[in-house]
Amino acid sequence: MKYRHIVVTHRGGPEVLQVVENNLSKPLAGEARVKVLAAGVAFGDVIYRAIYRRGMPNTPGYDIIGVVDKLGAGVTTLAIGQVVAALLVRGGYTEYTNIPFTELVPVPAGLDPVEAVCLVLNYVTAYQLLHRVAHVQKGQRILIHGASGGIGTALLQLGRIAELEMYGTASKRKHQIIIDLGGIPLEYGKEDMIPCLHHVDDSRKEGIDVVLDAIGGITHLYHSYRSLRDGGKLVVYGFSGAVRQGKVHLATILANAALLGIFWLTPGKSVMWYTITHMKNRHPEWYREDLMILFDWLKQKRIQPLISRRLSLTQAAQAHTLLERSAVTGKIVLVN
Repeated sequence: MKYRHIVVTHRGGPEVLQVVENNLSKPLAGEARVKVLAAGVAFGDVIYRAIYRRGMPNTPGYDIIGVVDKLGAGVTTLAIGQVVAALLVRGGYTEYTNIPFTELVPVPAGLDPVEAVCLVLNYVTAYQLLHRVAHVQKGQRILIHGASGGIGTALLQLGRIAELEMYGTASKRKHQIIIDLGGIPLEYGKEDMIPCLHHVDDSRKEGIDVVLDAIGGITHLYHSYRSLRDGGKLVVYGFSGAVRQGKVHLATILANAALLGIFWLTPGKSVMWYTITHMKNRHPEWYREDLMILFDWLKQKRIQPLISRRLSLTQAAQAHTLLERSAVTGKIVLVN
């Protein structure tokens, strides 16, 4: 039996994503073969494509929802036909994949796989940024950069549940999304947030409690840090600003890291770095616990992921093009 998956043929733009066919393999001992129903498209996939070098695993894709299709020897905690979730980091753009059973999280019955896959990466990231890293408290003031994206919209929804005062940066055409999700929009590209924040609410000049930044850039990070009140926290969880025209500019990342080191040594404000993979490796039980909470909230309709596009697996290159052009509100999902 054949199956299709997407491979990165070489470093470059979206055009290097190609559809290939291979023979379907059986799961090894301790693995389950999963038929993928929905795979998320993340900015991390764009970065992976841009830094790809020969010898790396060549199928992108962080997050999937699928159905258990076949069990390897020794797997007794799963059943054929069971719906499961997995944070793969690599390998999600596929019709089938073999995964260690310990990495699979059961998905409650009745959830839309396309909505559920948004939780596996985006909403767990947002939840952990707020509650595992920043430890936000009711009434605190947060600033979300890139608030109209997949993680940004998740942060707005979870921030509203936590009863936070929320500000979010985005291009003007996306401001209504931020308003609809309970935030106050700020125009993206106006690096110095302090005058903007004073204009929005002149009675609250003491600054921001938590800034959540996945964009980076020296000027951008400087103004994020400057917007914090004394005792405030800057949480950095990406450097999307270092990716331009399909290329990762390493010098920009190194400069960002150096600036954050200076901030970290400066008393009065905190600087933190977060990646979901590092947190999951350190505390796998947190990942599973947080995802199950979010699945329950999705079932209760307390959260509602924004789906920018539902595209077929063969449209992966189009998905990357849209993501690089910032033509996405919420998350793009590839469906089989």
